[in-house]
Amino acid sequence: MDHYVTRKRTAPVFCTIVPPHILGKLAESDDPERHGPARSTLEHDARHRTRRTDLAGRSVAPQEARDGADRPNRTIYDAGHQQNLPGSKVHAESDGPSQDASVNRAQSGLGATFEFYLKAYGRKSIDGAGLPLNASVHYGVKYDNAFWDGERMVFGDGDGTLFKDFTIPVDVIGHELTHGVTQYTAGLDYQGQSGALNESVSDVFGSLIKQYALGQTADQADWLIGADLLAPGVHGKGLRSMKAPGTAYDDPHLGKDPQPATMAGYVETTDDNGGVHLNSGIPNHAFYIAASTLGGKAWERAGQVWYDVLTGGHLAKNAQFTDFAALTVQAAQARYGAGAEHDAMVKAWSEVGVTGKK
Repeated sequence: MDHYVTRKRTAPVFCTIVPPHILGKLAESDDPERHGPARSTLEHDARHRTRRTDLAGRSVAPQEARDGADRPNRTIYDAGHQQNLPGSKVHAESDGPSQDASVNRAQSGLGATFEFYLKAYGRKSIDGAGLPLNASVHYGVKYDNAFWDGERMVFGDGDGTLFKDFTIPVDVIGHELTHGVTQYTAGLDYQGQSGALNESVSDVFGSLIKQYALGQTADQADWLIGADLLAPGVHGKGLRSMKAPGTAYDDPHLGKDPQPATMAGYVETTDDNGGVHLNSGIPNHAFYIAASTLGGKAWERAGQVWYDVLTGGHLAKNAQFTDFAALTVQAAQARYGAGAEHDAMVKAWSEVGVTGKK
């Protein structure tokens, strides 16, 4: 029998992979094929975000691992194009391949994320104790998003014009499940710089999960989030670029990628919880610089430092960029000594302009 204690209490937040600024741009279109799905997705996300805030639920990580914690326990549901979760159970861990490609991709993406955290960092599922991984596919009608709701992954099919099925990119699945890891560890507040760090941590590990699955080194990776999500004809490479924030897309319908790469472009705004999907480009770029400077497999040294900071117990819920940066420098020295890893962290944060209080 598992025993549960209050190791870390965190409030789950409602986090979507497609940010409000993209959907907002689409919602302004005169074309119903563009604005219809975007407006309904925005309305849904606003309701769900408010509900999640009102619930202010608490997640408690178990003290002891569940039986079989080192093996994934995945269940996939079909929402049937409704918005009632979880939907009908259609696939269990022991089942063979489904005739539904979305079910198979969701199963595979959950497994890739589980394997990454276990093999790279010894973490047993997202709570560290073998939490079963659940997902619902075919959510809503032309729903242009995917999200982690604090309990499960939820995937829309996309509108088919701008966005494809959200089960396709493994980094999107990894991104959203990493919100669960953050939920059970640092519990970063989803507001301002701490919220941007919350988003960035998910981008970092989402990218690393893809790189791990593909066996890529830092110089081989594309450093894009959602590279396989945009439909043919869209002028863009993905939702975000960690290598070059602000260059992921420039499309007449989506608009131009507004992410800053350095503090010189930091966006002061009250939208999107204080620009969490915008300013996340800054710590994203810092990680890219650190990983590229060190070379090799990015999850092994740069990723290990980020993981140590996220799970080490010293990262405050309201941490600012400077706090996170200082902790990465300390973590690098603690694990590797005063060498290349430490120097790479100093270089990375200096190059993005995180050197003093904002």
